[in-house]
Amino acid sequence: MSDDYTGHVEPGGPAASRYVDVDGVRVEVRKLSVGPMDNNAYVLRDVGSVQALLIDAANDADRLLAELEGLEVVGIVTTHGHRDHWQALGEVADATGAPVYLHPADEDMVPRQADRELHDGRCIGFGAAEVTAVHTPGHTPGSTCLLLGEEHVFTGDTLFPGGPGRTTSPGAFAQVMDSVENRLFGPLPDTTWVYPGHGDDTTLGAERPQLPEWRARGW
Repeated sequence: MSDDYTGHVEPGGPAASRYVDVDGVRVEVRKLSVGPMDNNAYVLRDVGSVQALLIDAANDADRLLAELEGLEVVGIVTTHGHRDHWQALGEVADATGAPVYLHPADEDMVPRQADRELHDGRCIGFGAAEVTAVHTPGHTPGSTCLLLGEEHVFTGDTLFPGGPGRTTSPGAFAQVMDSVENRLFGPLPDTTWVYPGHGDDTTLGAERPQLPEWRARGW
């Protein structure tokens, strides 16, 4: 792991990266903030090859393509269907030729048709590494997190420091709370690093004590 990685990136600023070992495979995690809504985009690269995965082609296609230069992009994952998470999707997918992954419950929200359905439990390989999809509905019906080993989870807008992503009804809030409690906090250790769709990183251990408060406040 890069000693100077904090999980903080500035809008329009340079990417931050760290190197992590997952099941004997070394992976670079590169994070950058794009667009007017400070969206995080992530490039995951298998260090032993040139294969990489992009999570959320949110905006600033030119910046994303510059980060991907020299890599073989084997997939672009959209964590959920909200507009701010796919503004650069068409341009980046066309330029790289990479297949697009999206949970089918959000397909009507994204104008670029997915090439592959992001069902719960689906594994997406890049080089010798892989991520596993964890369906976490609530923020949107198709919201999906990506698990890299047990120590790294990319949560889109499902989970941030301080709580789950915004919902529009009590039913959706209950659903997203059930998702984060049962599908993230339940099976994963406190050391799991959380890479959200906006803002700084956190860990499950830092957030776990607040779960009752989140449930009680109802948002």
